[in-house]
Amino acid sequence: MKPVRFDYERPADLDAAVALLQDDSLSIKLLAGGQSLGPMLNMRLVQPDLLVDISALDALRRVDERADEIIVGACVTHADFEDRRVPDVTAGALPGVARGIAYRAVRNRGTVGGSLTHADPSADWISILSAVGAGVTLRGASGLREVRVQDYILGALSADLQPGEILEAVRIPRCGPRTRWGYYKSCRKTGEFAQAIGAVFFDPDRDLCRAVIGATEARPIVLDDARPLFGGSLHDFTTATFDADAVSDAITAAGMSDPLDRRTHVVALRRAVQQAEAA
Repeated sequence: MKPVRFDYERPADLDAAVALLQDDSLSIKLLAGGQSLGPMLNMRLVQPDLLVDISALDALRRVDERADEIIVGACVTHADFEDRRVPDVTAGALPGVARGIAYRAVRNRGTVGGSLTHADPSADWISILSAVGAGVTLRGASGLREVRVQDYILGALSADLQPGEILEAVRIPRCGPRTRWGYYKSCRKTGEFAQAIGAVFFDPDRDLCRAVIGATEARPIVLDDARPLFGGSLHDFTTATFDADAVSDAITAAGMSDPLDRRTHVVALRRAVQQAEAA
């Protein structure tokens, strides 16, 4: 199939892009990497009146390194993380996860902001950035808004992006030298959508012990304080102290009723813990 007819704009700067989004009479879609939007256009799952191409905006490709965080523009690609053109402040977590996203051709074009806003529950950035404790900066006609990544994802293919807003940047906190992390996703083969994702992130310097269950049918299950999964300790995060029953109970409480799904996600989280333990 081919897309429906639509108008195309390539704004010169971010303010011009935001201005284009203020027309409530039009159905408008933003084009960054196009790795999700392109197929959806061709299949006519989306039928915009106007396509706004933001892929060349310098403001969305910047990387600002600060004492306690880095600010990464929404149009920075997966490959930029993988190749460490983005400074790594996460003890290898972000470049490590980026390396496993789909295929290199996709990573060359796909963007971190596009992935978050598309809000596919199986997407890697949603889970790992929630585990790290990252946030997003949203820009609209009324100014800026800051939202945690785990709150930005409202559900499957649903993000907290208000009409007329654009995701401008991702804010990633700088992690301490004792940070350990693990990330595991269950896929039938390389490049396919994940069936289950488990992520753990331990940063004693920030008193952080977080676990994320991703690739659910809705938003990820984020356990901001994962210490109960390890006997209540921040430092004894090992497979020996890992409480699979506590994980299963947390998943059940979040609404996952299918026992096979629960078991698959518990195993994914356990394997993430094994990875963190071996680090």
